[in-house]
Amino acid sequence: MLEPRYPAAVDRYLDLGRFYDLSAAKAAAGEVKECTHAYKAAYVRAYHGLKAARQVEMDSVAAVARSFDRERAVRRVNGIIQRELKKTKTGRGRTVRRFLGSITHKDYLWRFDSVDVLCPKVYEFADCWELAGESLRRLHETAVAGGWDTIACMAPEEPGRMEHLLVPELGLAFVTSRPGMDYGKKPYRRIRLDAMADPEGKARLRFQSRMTTLLRQEAVSALKDAKKAHDALEAIYNPYVDFDGVRALAALEAGRLLSYLG
Repeated sequence: MLEPRYPAAVDRYLDLGRFYDLSAAKAAAGEVKECTHAYKAAYVRAYHGLKAARQVEMDSVAAVARSFDRERAVRRVNGIIQRELKKTKTGRGRTVRRFLGSITHKDYLWRFDSVDVLCPKVYEFADCWELAGESLRRLHETAVAGGWDTIACMAPEEPGRMEHLLVPELGLAFVTSRPGMDYGKKPYRRIRLDAMADPEGKARLRFQSRMTTLLRQEAVSALKDAKKAHDALEAIYNPYVDFDGVRALAALEAGRLLSYLG
């Protein structure tokens, strides 16, 4: 429920509750409560699994980062900037932030097809350990300073971290690729950031990687349970909702809003 900020003067309440068959819905109260509790509990399990997986993963990322040859990566990025971002426009570019995918009840889903539609030239960073952050930051800052609009695709489990960068005006994209987030096509260039690190304790890293995978698999299983319970909840409610009435009200309100634009 949303409270109107300026009731009646600007916005108002819309009572969608009148489209319920209340007597029939109350008769199914036991089923409704059971499914509601089930999907909420499943989401809690999923969040706990994802949080634990991320904690293990962060420990591995920190260990690998200590051996990363940053100077070598900087040289590669300098070359890319000279080739691809030397041309500039007047003014400063605009950035929008988006997600290219996320974890779902079907596991991770990534829409690299969106990249291919917007950007025919793709640089792929092979990056299992989140080593591309500084490179993407420099490419992003250079593109924006050069006047180019960009799409920064953020990590779904850490929205402050960029995973991919698109510069549609140049038909240019920089994507990171790892197991579970594989670009899956032949890029224009592939930069193997993983080869620029030589961490110690590789057996420990392999163990942590398996643990991260298992924890995320458990989270996906919980998301499947949540969807199953939520689908069951919708199936209970659907017969008791006057959807024709909802659609009629939506059409009325849409017409009212559009009339203000005329």
